[in-house]
Amino acid sequence: MLQRHWRSYYKHVLLLAYQSCGVVYGDLSTSPLYVYKSTFSGSLRRFEDEETIFGVFSLVFWTITLIPLLKYVFIVLGADDNGEGGTFALYSLLIRHAKFSLMPNQQAADEELSTYYKPGYRAQDTPILRALRHFLERHSKCRAFLLLMVLFGASLVIGDGVLTPAMSVLSSFAGLQVHRHALTNGEVVILSCIVLVGLFTLQHWGTQRVAFLFAPVVIIWLLCLGALGIYNIVVWNPRVFYALSPTYLVRFFTRTGKEGWIALGGVLLSMTGTEAMFADLGHFTATSIRVAFVGLIYPCLVLQNMGQAAFLSKTPDCDIHFIFFKSIPRSLFWPVLVIATLAAIVGSQAVISATFSIVRQCTALGCFPRVKIVHTSSSINGQIYIPEINWILMFVCLAVTVGFRDTTLIGNAYGMACAGVMVVTTLLMSMVIVFVWQLGFLLATLFLLAFGVVEAAYLSAALMKVPQGGWLPLALSIVFVAIMYVWHYGTRLKHTFDVQNKVSLRWIHALGPSLGIVRVPGIGLIYSELATGVPAVFSHFVTNLPAFHQVLVFVCVKAVPIPHVRPEERHLVGRIGPCDFHMYRCVVRYGYKDVLGDDSDFENDLVLRIAEFVQMEAAEAANRNSDGDGAASVEGRMTVIMRPSELARTGFLIRPLETEESVVVRAATAAMDDERSDTLHSLQNMYESESPGFANRQRRVRFEISDMAGEHVDPKVKEELSAIVEAKHAGVSYIMGHSYIKARKSSNVFKKFAIDVAYNFLRKNCRGPAMALNIPHISLIEVGMIYYV
Repeated sequence: MLQRHWRSYYKHVLLLAYQSCGVVYGDLSTSPLYVYKSTFSGSLRRFEDEETIFGVFSLVFWTITLIPLLKYVFIVLGADDNGEGGTFALYSLLIRHAKFSLMPNQQAADEELSTYYKPGYRAQDTPILRALRHFLERHSKCRAFLLLMVLFGASLVIGDGVLTPAMSVLSSFAGLQVHRHALTNGEVVILSCIVLVGLFTLQHWGTQRVAFLFAPVVIIWLLCLGALGIYNIVVWNPRVFYALSPTYLVRFFTRTGKEGWIALGGVLLSMTGTEAMFADLGHFTATSIRVAFVGLIYPCLVLQNMGQAAFLSKTPDCDIHFIFFKSIPRSLFWPVLVIATLAAIVGSQAVISATFSIVRQCTALGCFPRVKIVHTSSSINGQIYIPEINWILMFVCLAVTVGFRDTTLIGNAYGMACAGVMVVTTLLMSMVIVFVWQLGFLLATLFLLAFGVVEAAYLSAALMKVPQGGWLPLALSIVFVAIMYVWHYGTRLKHTFDVQNKVSLRWIHALGPSLGIVRVPGIGLIYSELATGVPAVFSHFVTNLPAFHQVLVFVCVKAVPIPHVRPEERHLVGRIGPCDFHMYRCVVRYGYKDVLGDDSDFENDLVLRIAEFVQMEAAEAANRNSDGDGAASVEGRMTVIMRPSELARTGFLIRPLETEESVVVRAATAAMDDERSDTLHSLQNMYESESPGFANRQRRVRFEISDMAGEHVDPKVKEELSAIVEAKHAGVSYIMGHSYIKARKSSNVFKKFAIDVAYNFLRKNCRGPAMALNIPHISLIEVGMIYYV
């Protein structure tokens, strides 16, 4: 049995490793197309002799070894957030373990989630660590700077989704000009644009299908790289093996000086796509990504770069812009060109998938406007497709391809984005080592020095090329950071307004069970971003229309900074006011990788959870009475309520709508059914036929009070359960605030522009909360609210 388990595990790992080649490593595998071309495109060309070429290869080798292999494969992949990666995963770890969050609406109960902390985690309380943690927790500006740094890193990854397709596809098609001299640059650009349109159109297939389609291409491409590298080493210059020695690095910089330092911007391209290993971690597993890199990617890249160095050292007069294609034997040129073009297309897929992952994390954590997220795999939750982002990336990518036309300029921009993301990851990782892994400041400092200094050198070289195309990722990042921060800023101000304008519970108690209004049959689900208290939208509603439902449930759907919340831990249920008020609260918690609004039977689930809470509350009160403690109030307490596995425990029976209705149900609902018009029934039937998801969400069942319930259920509890059943049969309505946010007149100019112009523009052009939560429009009531923040 154990042997069968391990055999199944190995097969699973190898299958994921195979798929990861088509999604994660497509970008990194195409780096040999442009590394030497970009490195020698500047003033370093005048140093083009064997020693300098060997020095460049030594730089490439140690760069690939130090950053992708040592840093990412062996260290950073271990900093996953319950299987998820990327800059936001690191940020999520930090805000859970060190309380750096600016996210509103967090509760102490969230820390009791089983995946909130790492297994066996115990916070250390050394004086230095405690002082640093308290300093960062007290100063909101430090936490805001940390968030801006994370948003900047995420924006650079999104920028990679624009630059990678343009760079990879244009570089591969440029190879056509080696043996087709009549082909112009304009024709190459047109061909590249056609392929790019096809690539982005394929995205709706989903990562899994694309991976199976592209993985064989990347594997064949990598084997070609390795074989061509060996061929060039043997045929042209076997002495290139000496360049593996780091002494060539020292000799390179001693000889080339400033030109060698600027050339680091080209060497940097040898590790482009490395961040995708971490960002795409949610699509696969850390083990499968490590197996693919160590077993195939790393040796093939080293051999290919070594082979190009050997070829260039003996043919210094060849056209450096086509160095890769010149090193291919003429008889193999066309097959390799076809594979290179296909591999370039695959290379773009890696960063596009990473972009989708980053955008979803930003959206869930309140740092990006709501967008449509399509889950393309029923078995792997991390595989998604975002139509709006996909088409925006396509149009910007085409604009870059047509506007720049030169792979050298695009390469400068590409290197800038790559270096920026790596520096951000290194800074966040050093904080994770201190606050999450708790390995001490010494190891964090060593990590920061070992990798941060190297990446800072590459970043400084990339900054020198800002006028020659390096400005593009900076401009894109500024735009995306502005969008993200404005959305986050407006969301926080809106939540602060809700907290400051909560309805007083004392006022509600003074109104009595009827709340001073007419209580009509049915259940009213009042959606709010408040996890505690009664939102102002409730008082605003009853002020203008003094009537409300027989049963009120204040629902808060919120994100918590973990990837996934287990279904059995998702719902917190509590009571507002005395039992005869029939007012409850339900907090629905989602992780930043969970599918929002995907509860196929939400209404019936909610009724069952409230019934379970009522029974549990009554049982605890009875225990307190038997112990002589008295019936202490439990108002305000929230309890994790799972969907009951034993239905009898709730005192309910569930019958499909087609079965004969019970006498109790008919008596409770006959009056209401008689009053419903034929028009309303026809409208509802039409809506259900046109909206299959609505029918799934509202599975037609009847709740009945079990005959067994009368034997052991308190009469008051049975009366409350009967009221819930009657309300459910009368119908469920969803009440949401339709908010308009305006800056106060006393606000400064920046705040007025951010809220009145930028935030409101984003709010009007993104998906509404009702659509994001999959709320049926036929049951939706929106209450207009103005927030002066």
